[in-house]
Amino acid sequence: MTAYVYGIARAGGEVLPEEVTGIGDPPRPVRTVEHAGLVALVSECAEAPRAKRRDLVAHQRVLTRAAECGPVLPLRFGSLSQDEETLRGVLADRADHYRERLAALDGRSEYHVKAEHDEDALLRDILREDPAVRERNAANRAAGGGSYQDRLRLGELVARAVEERRARDAEYLRGELAPLGEDVVAVDGWPAGLSLLAGREVTGPLSAALDRIQADRPRLRLKVTGPLPPYSFVEPRSGAA
Repeated sequence: MTAYVYGIARAGGEVLPEEVTGIGDPPRPVRTVEHAGLVALVSECAEAPRAKRRDLVAHQRVLTRAAECGPVLPLRFGSLSQDEETLRGVLADRADHYRERLAALDGRSEYHVKAEHDEDALLRDILREDPAVRERNAANRAAGGGSYQDRLRLGELVARAVEERRARDAEYLRGELAPLGEDVVAVDGWPAGLSLLAGREVTGPLSAALDRIQADRPRLRLKVTGPLPPYSFVEPRSGAA
């Protein structure tokens, strides 16, 4: 039977605080496969799972509960092993690497900070701060809206200004939050966002920093999610903060 793998932890102690079920309908019980001083958290899986909300939540729940007992290296949703023998071989081949990462991530969690723009506030800032946009907009209004080319030029100026401010805000966000953690990575797919690796004592300083950022950049809408298993930091990166 194919093994669905949630993550990797140290052997020799409690790995899950209680009996936990994972993905599947009905949910399959989670067990451990042990080798080389490590354990893999697995459940049976007949075929590659689809990214249904039910299973995504179950995957996250298993890792969150495991993190209550000690460090865990989370695997991405959908990680499969052909069988237990293959999985033990992986644990043996990469044992030194897994032990190093478990030690490096012990007591640390990941915090997602998502920053989106309030579009109305962003456009107001651009009109106030960008002379070229302000002048072109005023000229178009004076001309009853302006010609097609005038409107096109205004749209190009606004689009360029939006991209400049998104890049500027992403850099600002990183500069404000990176000192709070041991490492930080940019998050793809958001106007501005990052993942921070830190101990749980960062909660207070992080909340204060987000309040300060919100006051300084009202056009940003901020959301923090965490503590989470450190998905973004399983592999060591060169140039870490």
